[in-house]
Amino acid sequence: MRYFLEFAYDGRHYNGYQEQPNQPTVQQAVERVLELLFQVPIKIVGCGRTDTGVHALQYYAHFDAAPPLPPNFMARVNRLLPADIAVYQILEVAPDAHARFDATSRSYRYVIDAVRNPFRPHQAYYCHYVKDLDLEQLQAAAQLLLDYEDFTTFCKSRTDTKTKLCDLYESYWTIDKANQQLIYHVRANRFLRGMIRLIVGMCLNVAKGNIDLETVRHALDHQQTLKRAQSAPPEGLFLLDIRYDYITSARLHHPLKQMD
Repeated sequence: MRYFLEFAYDGRHYNGYQEQPNQPTVQQAVERVLELLFQVPIKIVGCGRTDTGVHALQYYAHFDAAPPLPPNFMARVNRLLPADIAVYQILEVAPDAHARFDATSRSYRYVIDAVRNPFRPHQAYYCHYVKDLDLEQLQAAAQLLLDYEDFTTFCKSRTDTKTKLCDLYESYWTIDKANQQLIYHVRANRFLRGMIRLIVGMCLNVAKGNIDLETVRHALDHQQTLKRAQSAPPEGLFLLDIRYDYITSARLHHPLKQMD
């Protein structure tokens, strides 16, 4: 049978999601636990790759195993996993369901702290010059991207991807006044390696006045990299909201029932 794991992770201690030799990764941590429970090697296929230090509020991976699952399987998985990885749901799916190829869209959120916060240094990027940003230009830079589908401009040079085309559905900034944060939201059918961090860096450069929107537009029109490219740090980036046509029920994170 094929199963989907829905889980979340704090990426600070991992060299990204995907398995790498002699490096700690999220994939390896999850596979070790599954192998221990099933007593046979289990490989998982993830919905995408995240870079070193990047987090996931929601992540899906699929694996194959002979039914039935061991008793109290999800609870046992969570007890064995490191504290920075948590499984929320295990779904039985069709034998040909695929965590990566079946995803219709993925979303990312990039969080910027306007005030230094000692309680979340690994979950947001503290930007000391937020007060100097032109927020209208920040938003305009994000909105500009919706006019394009070739994102060569925002792709790391060393990548094995066959196409740089992406369908962007959302790209905008919001302000969280309560937490003194700027948050970038983006949703697309796929993303390129390093793409969101380069986009955030571009938006900040535009809002600081280091580059103008016409320079960004010219680079996108001609599939060129920006001369003053800036990649935002990984700690502010979160993957979330992976969508599939056959997974429609909302997940309830909190185990407590509503109290009267």
